[in-house]
Amino acid sequence: MWLNPEEVLLKNALKLWLQERSNRYFVLQRRRGYGQEGGGGGGIAGLLVGTLDAVLDSTSKVAPFRILHQTPDSQVYWTIACGSSREEITAHWEWLEHNVMNTLSVFDSNEDITSFVHGKIRGLIAEEGKGSLIKEEDPERFREAHMKFEKCFGLAEQEKLVTYYSCSYWRGRVPCQGWLYLSTNFLSFYSFLLGAEIKLVISWDEISKLEKTSNVILTESIYVCSRGEDHYFSMFLHISETFLLMEQLALYAVRRLFDKETFEGDPVLHDPLQITKRGLESRAHSEQFNAFFRLPKEESLREVHECFLWVPFSHYNTLGKMCISENYICFASQDGSLCCIIIPLREVVAVEVTDPTSKAISIATKGKRAFRFSEVRDLEHLVPKLKNRCNAALSLQHSVSAEVSISPNPESVLDDYEGQPMANHKGNSKMVSTEALMTVFHPQDAENLDVKMLKEKMKEQSWNILFVECGHGVDMFRTRRTRDLIVRGIPEVLRGELWLLFSGAVNDMATNPGYYTELVEQSLGTCTLATDEIERDLRRSLPEHPAFQSDTGISALRRVLTAYAYRNPKIGYCQAMNILTSVLLLYAKEEEAFWLLVAVCERMLPDYFNRQIIGALVDQAVFEDLIRDHLPQLTEHMTDMTFFSSVSLSWFLTLFISVLPIESAVNVVDCFFYDGIKAILQLGLAVLDYNMDRLLTCKDDAEAVTVLNRFF
Repeated sequence: MWLNPEEVLLKNALKLWLQERSNRYFVLQRRRGYGQEGGGGGGIAGLLVGTLDAVLDSTSKVAPFRILHQTPDSQVYWTIACGSSREEITAHWEWLEHNVMNTLSVFDSNEDITSFVHGKIRGLIAEEGKGSLIKEEDPERFREAHMKFEKCFGLAEQEKLVTYYSCSYWRGRVPCQGWLYLSTNFLSFYSFLLGAEIKLVISWDEISKLEKTSNVILTESIYVCSRGEDHYFSMFLHISETFLLMEQLALYAVRRLFDKETFEGDPVLHDPLQITKRGLESRAHSEQFNAFFRLPKEESLREVHECFLWVPFSHYNTLGKMCISENYICFASQDGSLCCIIIPLREVVAVEVTDPTSKAISIATKGKRAFRFSEVRDLEHLVPKLKNRCNAALSLQHSVSAEVSISPNPESVLDDYEGQPMANHKGNSKMVSTEALMTVFHPQDAENLDVKMLKEKMKEQSWNILFVECGHGVDMFRTRRTRDLIVRGIPEVLRGELWLLFSGAVNDMATNPGYYTELVEQSLGTCTLATDEIERDLRRSLPEHPAFQSDTGISALRRVLTAYAYRNPKIGYCQAMNILTSVLLLYAKEEEAFWLLVAVCERMLPDYFNRQIIGALVDQAVFEDLIRDHLPQLTEHMTDMTFFSSVSLSWFLTLFISVLPIESAVNVVDCFFYDGIKAILQLGLAVLDYNMDRLLTCKDDAEAVTVLNRFF
């Protein structure tokens, strides 16, 4: 293999290398300790040198031959080629003799000779790289590592090495120092210590567990379980980075198995040449960014700046990170929950430097709010970029508004049903009558009704105070106090608005005006398997609720479900979607309910609502692990853990709506839209813990199911 020329001092080069051939300009060397045929013999010297090469990641372990370029009277040599066999290195030597040696005699100076040789070698490397999995711009050490990877493991030629790390692999209590190689299809490890060679190759799709762990012996390690065997890797310089890449590669392997169509449709993932360490890290960070701030999946994280945000209602600066994508500026304080804001660029009207000495900038929005960030690094370059992006966002928004005729939002299914609570698009509450509360809560007497009304008024007042301090809208401050109020339950009149806000559906709806109306028109009258299933389930959704005992409610539910099936034929319709959408329509208008359904199916609960319900099954496995960790008594009593999965599957698919009374279920949905699946997992554990004593007395699964049904 031709190598980018690298300096080698001759006096150091001869300590571990033996000279086999030489001429005026080139030297062919063999690694000390290797046999005459390069077979790896050499007794004790071979073992010591081989161990040194493995630990130091020396290319010589797989390439015991190399060619150096020299100029007369110089002590500096340049490595230009290496080879794993005598035949390979001889071919390179002969090429140099036939194609380069005669030309060098015409140059007058050593500098010109060296420059010519370097240019020739780089040209050869570029020519070789055209059909190679190794990109031309890859660093030299990575090219050498790829050669070592190919030689050690003998995998298919199409196997693309993504990155590699030095680490220890534990065999029992004995650590073996070596190198971990992460490629597109395999996790591989190689170690050579005093003649003991260890090779480990694990396919990503065979890994059943991948975790970061720590114990008394290993302070921090990566645990891999494959085919029932446990493997531990430690002593990483950057363990978080390594684990992140391993997660991504394992995830892609699962997607290839269960979602081949989507995987093949992704140009980056389908082409091994496009899968790089930097690309995987970028995608992983963007996915985490979108999930944390509930942004559209098309957003990509572009920049991260550590800075301070001024919190006006607390009168202090909080340290955190400003995260910038194509269409959003977001901030999260360091603890992740203390303070968080999301500023869509479509809402920004001005970006200005307010104090150059403290590196402070102010971002003003349409809601007449200003956010002050200080100690922002690279302020001079950041502000012009933000201004350009804001101008581009405003231009796009104006063009969309001009081209798209936006029809009024379809009314909530409750608008024509007198006496039911709802919130309009701007969050202004309609009058909630006594009959309305009677319909929703079914109170036993007037005293209960008065208590419920009082509680609702108190909750509304608490939220109004929060809005005054933290803002009201997509760019409001989200703090611990916000979460505390959500746990207590969102007021009826604000529920639809806040569901849209915390799920991120408000951003989808704002950037796609008129989209739902077009979908409804296009899907009207279509006849598919999904529409047939929708028709069968329409009147089974919330049959006890008056809103779905009339054509108004049923028609709205039909339009939302049919429009979504038309938008996403890959999912189409899943039986649990009708129950969830019915509840959404109680508090949101049709278009809002549609975008809430999009947020749930495509972002918050991915792979839940399809034929294979893979996402739900994965979370069932997570739930079982949590039960083992937090409720060990229950685990010991229930010999078959699949019982919990069979019982809790409907909890997860319907967000407890199918088992809880509606007034309790909507509080669960409140927490879900703010905390995601974590809220459902926590509630599932709480339900089992509350019924622990009764479940421990059950003799079979049927009795346990009865206990849980009575509780609900």
